[in-house]
Amino acid sequence: MRTLYVIGIGAGDPEHLTLQAIKAMRRSDVVFIVDKGAGKAELVDVRRGMLAEHAPDCRIVEIPDPPRDRTATGVQAAYEGQVTDWHHRRAALFADAVRRELDYESVGAFLVWGDPALYDSTLRVIDLMLAAKSVEFEYEVIPGITSIQALAAKHRIPLNRIGESIHVTTGRHLAEGLPPGVDNAVIMLDGACAFSDVPGDDFDIYWGGNVGTRNEVLVAGSLRSVEHEIEARRSELKDRAGWVMDTYILRRHRP
Repeated sequence: MRTLYVIGIGAGDPEHLTLQAIKAMRRSDVVFIVDKGAGKAELVDVRRGMLAEHAPDCRIVEIPDPPRDRTATGVQAAYEGQVTDWHHRRAALFADAVRRELDYESVGAFLVWGDPALYDSTLRVIDLMLAAKSVEFEYEVIPGITSIQALAAKHRIPLNRIGESIHVTTGRHLAEGLPPGVDNAVIMLDGACAFSDVPGDDFDIYWGGNVGTRNEVLVAGSLRSVEHEIEARRSELKDRAGWVMDTYILRRHRP
């Protein structure tokens, strides 16, 4: 039976690879890399660099990422429909590559930015592949260091304060407002800088763009005092690197 590893590779720093991830890469005959286009070539280059160092004998197969409709910004049902359609098209491409490139006893791997369980579509795509029954395989998930962990380490702060919980969400949901009673929030996937619409002046922000990569940018301070700096540096980062993955922590001031 074919085996697939879904390997979390961390947020961009090659030294964030775990020993378990390296061993799985070395056991793989073929590693599938999703190519998101020329503007995000660094995402492919980092993966290729990891493989060159730790699994030079594996064969690399690139899969072009199908285009995704991003026109729905406000209606949840429409947004979910667009993402589901994208996942189905991804599943068809992935299944075709696995069927074509792996014989029945071979081992393959997908390298996932961060951790496969946190705001990544690969595991959902794997489920769709199995449901379609177009290719047979078993799979194992290898956890990775998330951008959240890397961000907290870079800013040298704990994720939560004593006796407080932490809320993890996206920029789309932050734009709708933080739930009542939330004093600590981790925000991911915020292409619209929704932090600027958070009311009041009682939050600190710990922001990071492309954390763990050579283009990493960090900003911290009172939200109202640094929000425009973050917007400017985010724009500069996108111009320089061609892409931005940013994560930040919002923390309400204690009385």
